[in-house]
Amino acid sequence: MGLFERYLSVWVALAIIAGIALGIAVPGVFTVVSELEYAHVNLVIAVLIWLMIYPIMVQVDFSSIKDVGKKPKGLVLTLVINWLIKPFTMALLGWLFFKGLFADWVDPQTASEYIAGMILLGVAPCTAMVFIWSQLTKGDANYTLVQVSINDVIMIFAFAPIAGLLLGVTDITVPWDTLLLSVVLYVLIPLIVGALTRKKLDKANDHTRLNNFLATMKPWSIVGLLATVVLLFGFQSETIIEKPQAIVLIAIPLLIQTYGIFAVAYFLAKKMKLPHNVAAPACMIGTSNFFELAVAVAISLFGLHSGAALATVVGVLVEVPVMLSLVWFANRTRHWFND
Repeated sequence: MGLFERYLSVWVALAIIAGIALGIAVPGVFTVVSELEYAHVNLVIAVLIWLMIYPIMVQVDFSSIKDVGKKPKGLVLTLVINWLIKPFTMALLGWLFFKGLFADWVDPQTASEYIAGMILLGVAPCTAMVFIWSQLTKGDANYTLVQVSINDVIMIFAFAPIAGLLLGVTDITVPWDTLLLSVVLYVLIPLIVGALTRKKLDKANDHTRLNNFLATMKPWSIVGLLATVVLLFGFQSETIIEKPQAIVLIAIPLLIQTYGIFAVAYFLAKKMKLPHNVAAPACMIGTSNFFELAVAVAISLFGLHSGAALATVVGVLVEVPVMLSLVWFANRTRHWFND
């Protein structure tokens, strides 16, 4: 794990502080940026999100899908967790906390937006960081690639319907045209462009040009993430200064969701007698989130200043330290599995 990935939460925290400070100091700049949009898509944020998502999609190797039948149990576990359990438990926890336990501390409209942000995180399974979690747990790299590739294909077709269903169930009006546009803009097109880029760069199949390209793009991806965080918290600066407890309130159900989903996945992996190098990354994929996509869709659906956008960015802040603790736990319990 590189310096950036290891201390991602620190960089995000610094970006949050910078965003809040700039939002208070130069609010006019953020007003101008917020007005640069087309079809409910903020153009500045769209460029930054693409800087994050495009290198991720280049890493996906769709040729690996042909190996899906070699170890199906791990893939089944990931798919069940990602698409049949995790989105629904996230929606349930959001509703339980913000319509129930925290109802006296958050107004109904903001509570609905927080729930929406949580739902978008829950419907977006991890794509990029999972390669790092897999490496840290000595996971099967090729199998991890298969799992990620399959999930990305499913995401094209499942993200919008599941997100729309859960947003509707929680009484949030779903602008379907914007949701579908977001899937096309932030999933389908990047996947296609990423696949074409990978095919062009990796004709020799030695990964040299491909790896060099990814190394070149990595700093830009980092810039995209941190700049997005700065902008989002700049837009939210007044709200956060007035209600700093908002970040804590959002983090609590996200923490419960993350640890709870991992516990369920790890238990099932052991019962299914998966080898540890398949079980660990399978559980990591099911636990972590594709927060870049969630952030982009939250902004498109609810706006830059929304509670939904804030909730997805809090997801970034929470995820890395939590996932590192789960990596530690997975490595300490390797003996529970028979490799």
